[in-house]
Amino acid sequence: MKSRIFLYLFIFTLLFVLFQYVNSKNYFKTTEAKIGKLEKDMASQKDSIQDLIFDNLDLQYFALEGNDDALVYYDNLGIQDLPLYISDRLLETNEQGGDNPLVPYAAMTDGGAMKINKIRVLNHKWIIADFSDGKFWGELFITYEIKEDRSVTFEVKEHLLYGRSGF
Repeated sequence: MKSRIFLYLFIFTLLFVLFQYVNSKNYFKTTEAKIGKLEKDMASQKDSIQDLIFDNLDLQYFALEGNDDALVYYDNLGIQDLPLYISDRLLETNEQGGDNPLVPYAAMTDGGAMKINKIRVLNHKWIIADFSDGKFWGELFITYEIKEDRSVTFEVKEHLLYGRSGF
């Protein structure tokens, strides 16, 4: 009787070990396949990140933040964040009632006004700005100068107006 109990116990243990082996082998294969797929995805993501870094560097080429020569031009003024300072001064022109005085077009929508929306400070003399009245929009090429008293004067050099959306 004792020998049969040990035999059954041995067979049960053998079956249990065999089950664990097969189960862990399948789990290991599945996990390896997932890891392989994730490694491929990670490699493609690294390539995408690298492309985005290069695109970002290209976009920063014409920006005041990365242009040390242009930043040195106004170094004596002691302004901490020069692009932000210039953008703020330009956006202050929106605060007047009606159209922005720098935008050479009148608003073409009822109750709307041409206002500057987006600004890109290119260097120590030039700005590109986007304006809109809600339906019509355009772009401005603006030159600016910062005076000794930190006041900023703007002069629109070029402008264009796009059509209505949906055309």
